[in-house]
Amino acid sequence: MRWSTYREADGTVRTAVWQGEDLHPAPAGTALIDLLGDDGGRLRAAGEEALAGPAVDPATVTLLPPVPRPPSIRDFMAFEEHVVTASAAIGLTVDPLWYRQPVFYFTNPASLRGPHEPVPVPPGSAAFDYELEVAAVIGREGADLSPDEAVDHIAGYVLFCDWSARDLQGEEMKLNLGPAKGKDTASSCGPWMLTPDELPVAAAMNAAVNGTPYSAGRLDALYWSFGEMIAYASRGTRVVPGDLIGSGTVGTGCILELSRVHGADAYPWLAPGDRVHLEVEGLGAVDAPVVAGAPVRPLRKEPVA
Repeated sequence: MRWSTYREADGTVRTAVWQGEDLHPAPAGTALIDLLGDDGGRLRAAGEEALAGPAVDPATVTLLPPVPRPPSIRDFMAFEEHVVTASAAIGLTVDPLWYRQPVFYFTNPASLRGPHEPVPVPPGSAAFDYELEVAAVIGREGADLSPDEAVDHIAGYVLFCDWSARDLQGEEMKLNLGPAKGKDTASSCGPWMLTPDELPVAAAMNAAVNGTPYSAGRLDALYWSFGEMIAYASRGTRVVPGDLIGSGTVGTGCILELSRVHGADAYPWLAPGDRVHLEVEGLGAVDAPVVAGAPVRPLRKEPVA
């Protein structure tokens, strides 16, 4: 099943399941996160009930992230090609530790955007980038899970984009924390959550900027599986329904990698007026314009001469 969250013209937010090109809403007041929390039975039952009711034309509504405000977003680096190429792009080699344990950072649930929502360039950035990813949606709570157990805690998958200000990220990580502001302005998600039984194992992943093909990869190139990532995320703590677990960038899935291999002239950083199209087989597409962001506001007043 494909599940979306949308906003109607009057501001009402609804959750719905897709049938073909139509949306069938669940009862008013039902959020997708409300249908999680068990082994998937509640989600299936709600979907069957919704499909028996009337449909909504998706052209008349605005698609939001399937889970508009996740409890948390952990974003991993689980594709080896991206890790190797991106490390080389900033003059580093891959630490052997990466092959022994996965690594993630927490990003901002409040900055999550729908699949067609404009994305502003972060204040002060001149090196703005997309990252083509897939994220798992946690369906039920768990702690200290094994990888096999963790797989059973996945409610579905979504297309995920971790928008990145490479210049801000590089500067702040010199201080041994982060990424923070380099990733803080926006992440994009959607257009729907697909239940695990329908996601192709080798789903094709593609990106284009202004209609020009940029990135191409496959989901089965993951070095760390979602079961392993979620198990690690749950170690010593818990994952809860609605949490997003990002895969990190597929190989070739960002401008940082492409410019390293092919040159900055061929793959310039994103700028206002660009349009980014990201697509994953089974998960639909994020198609978003890049717009100007806010100016930098100084943290301290300049001293008077």
